[in-house]
Amino acid sequence: MKASWLRRKAAARAIPCTFLGKHLRFSRADLEAIITAGEQSPRQKRHRSG
Repeated sequence: MKASWLRRKAAARAIPCTFLGKHLRFSRADLEAIITAGEQSPRQKRHRSG
């Protein structure tokens, strides 16, 4: 993902992070939470009856 996406989401408090002045810092727990929230289960194929 782009750095700009991270900055926007962090500024909106949509993802966990720590601000140190103007700088963003992400702990391991923050990164794991972001990854888990972004995971999607595999899509199941839909069968057409035919």
